[in-house]
Amino acid sequence: MVDLESEVPPLPPRYRFRDLLLGDQGWQNDDRVQVEFYMNENTFKERLKLFFIKNQRSSLRIRLFNFSLKLLSCFLYIIRVLLENPSQGNEWSHIFWVNRSLPLWGLQVSVALISLFETILLGYLSYKGNIWEQILRIPFILEIINAVPFIISIFWPSLRNLFVPVFLNCWLAKHALENMINDLHRAIQRTQSAMFNQVLILISTLLCLIFTCICGIQHLERIGKKLNLFDSLYFCIVTFSTVGFGDVTPETWSSKLFVVAMICVALVVLPIQFEQLAYLWMERQKSGGNYSRHRAQTEKHVVLCVSSLKIDLLMDFLNEFYAHPRLQDYYVVILCPTEMDVQVRRVLQIPMWSQRVIYLQGSALKDQDLLRAKMDDAEACFILSSRCEVDRTSSDHQTILRAWAVKDFAPNCPLYVQILKPENKFHIKFADHVVCEEEFKYAMLALNCICPATSTLITLLVHTSRGQEGQQSPEQWQKMYGRCSGNEVYHIVLEESTFFAEYEGKSFTYASFHAHKKFGVCLIGIRREDNKNILLNPGPRYIMSATDICFYINITKEENSAFKNHDHQTKSNVSRSFYHGPSRLPVHSIIASMGTVAIDLQDTSCRSASGPTLSLPSEGNKEVRRPSIAPVLEVADSSSIQTCDLLSDQSEDETTPDEEMSSNVEYAKGYPPYSPYIGSSPTFCHLLHEKVPFCCLRLDKSCQHNYYEDAKAYGFKNKLIIVAAETAGNGLYNFIVPLRAYYRPKKELNPVILLLDNPLDDLLRCGVTFAANMVVVDKESTMSAEEDYMADAKTIVNVQTLFRLFSSLSIITELTHPANMRFMQFRAKDCYSLALSKLEKKERERGSNLAFMFRLPFAAGRVFSISMLDTLLYQSFVKDYMISITRLLLGLDTTPGSGFLCSMKITEDDLWIRTYARLYQKLCSSTGDVPIGIYRTESQKLTTSECREIASQSQISINVEEWEDTKDAKEQGHHRSNHRNSTSSDQSDHPLLRRKSMQWARRLSRKGPKHSGKTAEKITQQRLNLYRRSERQELAELVKNRMKHLGLSTVGYDEMNDHQSTLSYILINPSPDTRLELNDVVYLIRPDPLAYLPNGEPSRKNSICNTTGQDSREETQL
Repeated sequence: MVDLESEVPPLPPRYRFRDLLLGDQGWQNDDRVQVEFYMNENTFKERLKLFFIKNQRSSLRIRLFNFSLKLLSCFLYIIRVLLENPSQGNEWSHIFWVNRSLPLWGLQVSVALISLFETILLGYLSYKGNIWEQILRIPFILEIINAVPFIISIFWPSLRNLFVPVFLNCWLAKHALENMINDLHRAIQRTQSAMFNQVLILISTLLCLIFTCICGIQHLERIGKKLNLFDSLYFCIVTFSTVGFGDVTPETWSSKLFVVAMICVALVVLPIQFEQLAYLWMERQKSGGNYSRHRAQTEKHVVLCVSSLKIDLLMDFLNEFYAHPRLQDYYVVILCPTEMDVQVRRVLQIPMWSQRVIYLQGSALKDQDLLRAKMDDAEACFILSSRCEVDRTSSDHQTILRAWAVKDFAPNCPLYVQILKPENKFHIKFADHVVCEEEFKYAMLALNCICPATSTLITLLVHTSRGQEGQQSPEQWQKMYGRCSGNEVYHIVLEESTFFAEYEGKSFTYASFHAHKKFGVCLIGIRREDNKNILLNPGPRYIMSATDICFYINITKEENSAFKNHDHQTKSNVSRSFYHGPSRLPVHSIIASMGTVAIDLQDTSCRSASGPTLSLPSEGNKEVRRPSIAPVLEVADSSSIQTCDLLSDQSEDETTPDEEMSSNVEYAKGYPPYSPYIGSSPTFCHLLHEKVPFCCLRLDKSCQHNYYEDAKAYGFKNKLIIVAAETAGNGLYNFIVPLRAYYRPKKELNPVILLLDNPLDDLLRCGVTFAANMVVVDKESTMSAEEDYMADAKTIVNVQTLFRLFSSLSIITELTHPANMRFMQFRAKDCYSLALSKLEKKERERGSNLAFMFRLPFAAGRVFSISMLDTLLYQSFVKDYMISITRLLLGLDTTPGSGFLCSMKITEDDLWIRTYARLYQKLCSSTGDVPIGIYRTESQKLTTSECREIASQSQISINVEEWEDTKDAKEQGHHRSNHRNSTSSDQSDHPLLRRKSMQWARRLSRKGPKHSGKTAEKITQQRLNLYRRSERQELAELVKNRMKHLGLSTVGYDEMNDHQSTLSYILINPSPDTRLELNDVVYLIRPDPLAYLPNGEPSRKNSICNTTGQDSREETQL
């Protein structure tokens, strides 16, 4: 290192700052050589080539000048014909000689000299070693024919009147026009469509043919009829149109020969041009052409980028996007790299869509295709992932690249991106709205285990509907279910609202209750003007401000509603004395017509807080009458609001000493120490004090810490939740966190078992016989089936097997295609399902976007498709808050002060409340909860004739075998329990049971002809019922034998308890006068427990009957 430094000479003393500025003159004597590059372009020929050919702008000017010269020469020829007097006689000299004035000759000579010089110069510059290639070109030959005679006439004056076919310059003008268009595209850096170029060539070819024929016929007829230009034009048009009137015909053989030659040329040239035009038209139909720049600047449009466009995805997007009135004038430009599907092509040919949807075949990674779609002028860009790919990570990578390309090309275009894997979210954080499929999927599956049918609730909320589904059905539950499905989330500023303006300065719960009682709307959330965070049910201490943005659930938004005030003049005073004031049950009549809802209002004047409220009538068999419900306070009492310690256990229910001693699991509240992926929202939840060793996570294998090998041995107090998935992905984090949220009591925490494979032995070891729920996630490896709808085949068959083996097990399934939901818990001869299928078809014919909603598995929340949430991304274009509200409801995001979704069950002790309005008041006045809907389960029993009639008329019925159980029990007069559970395990062990059952069935069949038709049908149903019972017993015997082989206890295995006679459905924001029924599950948005603490009150139970008869201040418990 020292040697190297010693070799560097020091700077000379004269090297001063002045030398740096002025330069060192001594350095000019150094041995340095200046090198000039691209010297080959400095030659005279290269400079001419650069000006005439290479440079786009100068070349365009040369082409334009050449085109003008050719048109000028044709124009001078027409002037010469018009100025010439037709000579008498039929001499052939009139063909070769014409009358040309001296000025006209001078102009033609000048044009010829310039044209010839330009042609020779361009030929010299484009010369590549083959002189004959330049000379034998048709444009060069035509140029020689039209220019050389005029140049010769300069030196030979007697040739000045020689005929020269100058009209052939039209073909040279056509050639110059083609070159000019190409240079124009290069100069302005825009690629015009090939269709436009081909149409231009076709038109110019046709004009050149007609012009050549006109001039040729006119000149050759100088020795014949002396036709002028107009007569020649008339003859050419009649001839080329194949009309041929015959009033104008050529006389000389030369003109006739010329016409034959022109017709032959037309028959050769024009078909070639038309063929190319047709080919380009077909290619354009495939690629879609361009979106007009003028239309992009005058009309609004959005761009949909997908890797492959399927008919279901297209119709979901179009139906949801155009469901909003203000989007009717928008255009939808679809940018897809694949060729248009046949079904998609057929749909886009429908007039309703053909005028508003434009399909472009291209890639979002190419700027040319983004320019075709006019992405820089688009109102929004929707980028959807292909969920049918085997490698979902690869699909996300493609989506990320598309989002980057669009953001680079059009930075100001709002992006709406759908991503599959949560770990890929951070790559597209710049997008305006992002929906991660696995996040929402696992969160909904988890909440389905806590709040039944949460997936159905969310799906109905994010779909646009008028609530007209099922209104033609005779079934009352379908009418209620369909009408309530039209409820959606809307927003409005408080001071501009008729619904909520009068509640300024009041508490949130007061405004929510009275708005529901008066207008039938459900106020669920709020957002401050100076805050971007949405708060769901901020609680009774939140005071409404005039600038607050209110979020509410209703059939339609307030702007589309008309209000009619009715003065309630009660003729009888009985009702007033009974309710201690005006009637509190609103009429709530909703008339949905043309997007407008008319709501009948009633007098809802506030009552005194100290006065009596809605009370029950006295009952003779009751010694003490239940007290009335306390009113909702306008402003919450601040004395009941205390500061909350985040690390305290305030949300924990009371536990008895025995429970504390028996519980071996200790929990602490806090945030998860590790995040499985970037971008996950931190959630306050229950955590273990110490990390469990990895070996202890294997349920089926013992380790040095425990010796348990099945779920039964662990002795879990709560029922299990089993998740059957293909892999343990990062999205599973969003399944576990809602089940361990801090607001859930410790004693209600369910153990979660992840089952990566589901053979029967593993199912039995993980405790499927006593599990609360089993969640089956769609298998990713089967999503790329050759037939799209077969992607769910494996999942459906596996779930059907589980349903047959474990009828009482609550199975929650996620499918890829909504149409496959009809195969869940499939029964081929169930008239109930057949009638539902016909009803679904009728609703689809009426144009419903929710035709699948009446399928029992979906209505009950046992199955959903994640593709249903695609509408959440589409709705965000109009309602930018929908993704935030959905994430808050599902627990994916937690905002301080915002409530959470939970549920409570109506017990017998709660039925005294009677109506949904009274329940609303009870919850708001006691706990601050806001109810948003009801999950109702019903059981129906129909007669045989009703079942046949309903099945034949596409109406709803119940399963025949359920009716048979009840019918047989009534006819035989045996007062016993359910016939499905009458077969004990001891009977199932006898091998003669099935044989005796079949013998009895054969005896009944031999006696069949002696009975009437009704009795024969009864016997047939009995035989079918017996066969099914025998099959179930065989399945039960199989399961029990496997359990015995594995050393598991068969106690608690219920092989017959299925729920075929029950149906469940959701009522979103039902009318206030809806009657409560036993076992109704009410969806609640509960205030944040960390916002304030209860004032020394005992813990809150799901049943609200324990809080009656107290002051409203004491009832505010969390």
